[in-house]
Amino acid sequence: MAMPKKGSRRITVAGGSYRWRVRRKPSYSQGNGWTPLTFAVERAEEPGDVLVVSLPCARPDNWLGHRTIPVTPALVAACVGRALERGWDPGRSGSAVTLKVSEDDLTHFLGEQPRYLIPFLWGFVPADGTASA
Repeated sequence: MAMPKKGSRRITVAGGSYRWRVRRKPSYSQGNGWTPLTFAVERAEEPGDVLVVSLPCARPDNWLGHRTIPVTPALVAACVGRALERGWDPGRSGSAVTLKVSEDDLTHFLGEQPRYLIPFLWGFVPADGTASA
């Protein structure tokens, strides 16, 4: 099943063109922080298997203030690259493939320790209590 095109963004990884998307609204479980922040990726032209990436944090719009990070194109590209290395075939039709990203993976992908944020009434505050530059 192809993901909706509305709200998706294009990205090129290893010469391939992909679309990626974070679900527009949290599910009940995501809102409560019971399930992690996820995003989906598929080939832009002739979509096949959808890659579902699961991150080790909550969505930014979770209701209970659990830590989060922004999903950036650089993070998406690193996750797509890892999935391709592990055998994801975006041209094959079938069920979705899941890539579970660990804390160590995030550090590797970002080139530094993740800078988690905590949703707050007026925005976000750094999870470690330090001011952001």
